[in-house]
Amino acid sequence: MNVEGINIGPSDAIAPVGSVSALAGKGLQGDRKFHGDGAAPGQALTLIEAEVLEDVGLTGAQSRRQVVVRGVRLNDLVGRRFRVGDVECLGVELCEPCLHLQQMTRPGIIKELVHRAGLNADILNDGRISVGDPILFDEP
Repeated sequence: MNVEGINIGPSDAIAPVGSVSALAGKGLQGDRKFHGDGAAPGQALTLIEAEVLEDVGLTGAQSRRQVVVRGVRLNDLVGRRFRVGDVECLGVELCEPCLHLQQMTRPGIIKELVHRAGLNADILNDGRISVGDPILFDEP
């Protein structure tokens, strides 16, 4: 269970990076969804499973999710604390696909991604997230 990719940047230029600073309650530094005045619950971090991206034929950047993970079922982390490297997070809600994503990719992607388009999470402490970092959580 690890970070396979990180994709951040302005809305029209989301690109992969090797690591990024995560700021508690605000988001990923340098990303279009960084909230300097504080993010609403679930708006600091988005994650998606690499396995889902492979299934639907999208890249992490095309999915518009910030962190691509492998080997973890993100749906199971709603309401739970988990760690991405040394950054503690709280899974808030599923990140469902939207019309904007469909307009930027292809017709039908919403149906393909319903209930598996990722996780919206809070960032609970400052730290760095890097490609290769482990995803850690306590088993229920």
